[in-house]
Amino acid sequence: MAESMGKVIGVQGSVVDARFEKGDLPMLYEVILVKSSDNREVVLEVVEHRDPDICRCIAMNPTHGVRRGSDCRATGKPLTFPATDAIYGRVLNVLGKPIDLKGDLVSDAYLPIRKTTARPAALYEHEVTNKMDFLETGIKVIDLFAPLAKGSKTGILGGAGLGKTILILEIIHNIIARYQGTCVFAGVGERVREGNELYHEFVRTGLLDRSILVFGQMNESSGARFEVAQTGIAVAEYVQNKGQDVLFFMDNVFRFAQAGSELSAMLGRIPSETGYQPTLMAEVGEFHERITSTSSGSITAVEAIYVPSDDLTDPAVVAIFSHLNSSTVLSRAYVQRGLYPAVDPLQTASTFIDPLVVGKRHFEIVQKVMQYLQKYQDLLRIVSIIGKEELSREEKIVFERARKLQNFLTQPFFTGEVYSGIKGVFVPLEETIAGCERIVSGRMDKLAEEKFYMIGGLGGLEGELK
Repeated sequence: MAESMGKVIGVQGSVVDARFEKGDLPMLYEVILVKSSDNREVVLEVVEHRDPDICRCIAMNPTHGVRRGSDCRATGKPLTFPATDAIYGRVLNVLGKPIDLKGDLVSDAYLPIRKTTARPAALYEHEVTNKMDFLETGIKVIDLFAPLAKGSKTGILGGAGLGKTILILEIIHNIIARYQGTCVFAGVGERVREGNELYHEFVRTGLLDRSILVFGQMNESSGARFEVAQTGIAVAEYVQNKGQDVLFFMDNVFRFAQAGSELSAMLGRIPSETGYQPTLMAEVGEFHERITSTSSGSITAVEAIYVPSDDLTDPAVVAIFSHLNSSTVLSRAYVQRGLYPAVDPLQTASTFIDPLVVGKRHFEIVQKVMQYLQKYQDLLRIVSIIGKEELSREEKIVFERARKLQNFLTQPFFTGEVYSGIKGVFVPLEETIAGCERIVSGRMDKLAEEKFYMIGGLGGLEGELK
């Protein structure tokens, strides 16, 4: 498509209106370039046609210094990223440009970040089967209650300060080192500090060469925070089409929805009854439908989801919920008791907890542990009023075993060693299941509950029973 020239006629935050000659109006999602007063190049993306000669755009970088009457140039191309192996080990922004101070990327080919007729969505080619290919994370509570299957979508939900990011870091650390494949990490709307810590963690563990990082941080424009999710999944699709399995991590999906809400308000759209953008479900669905497995490779997604005010009924959280195979919910009550990772098994759910998928033994121990924890929640209200001594003998046994199960499901993380001073552990699923079986069967009743806190398997405690 040929380039065309236009004029800026309005600027409102990250939204810019531009007028072009009739017949030269840029296409939707086409890139428009404009110079600011300090000679900065501002990248705009067309999202609406307001009139036959006016297009409304969102900016990918700050718009300060962009004036009415400024010349703008439609490039005839959408937002793209460099399709080259040189992106491995690099940190990119929403425009596909490196931000790690390691030099520019040179590529012979560039691919659009959004689905187009030239690059259609992948066809879903997954046959229903009783056998699933699971990726063992070595995190007891994840492998037991929300196992990570290849090609699935897993959400880690929680409010502020509950440990979503460090849990994702631990999953990356434990999986990438043990399985073949490429890690694509999309940092959407998180703090610059977290991005910096993540980068140095990748360097420290030697995982950077097998990873591609894409960032649109909280200090960037709402347009960049919204579109960087598309850049991240486009990079994952590129790697997948090369015949590789991809582990796609995104932190944070809620910030993607939040950026869409900010843009919707600036675009003048009437919000829905809940206050979010009227296009919320469509935007979340369009993003998640691109996370699919094909005959050439799989994309396994692990997504951190911020829960505002710890409210799981928030409309944005509910919109994301419906696309997940597994949802791991973090609890503030667990954090207050020092139980890390602070995963609440009673709120965690997975479509894979089925005897035909994970096996009869795994399924039955999950149900048994859930029964103990549910009974514990009921007894906790009684204990808080009349004390533990007033419980019956059977109720005391259930109460104590449930406390031991909660402590056993904690563990020190490799990525948390610098904070806790405790060496991290990787616990195979077999050890997790066997440990839970010993606790619920009563074989560990003689040991105090403190013995089970922040350990790996129960092998080290067997000697204390003799």
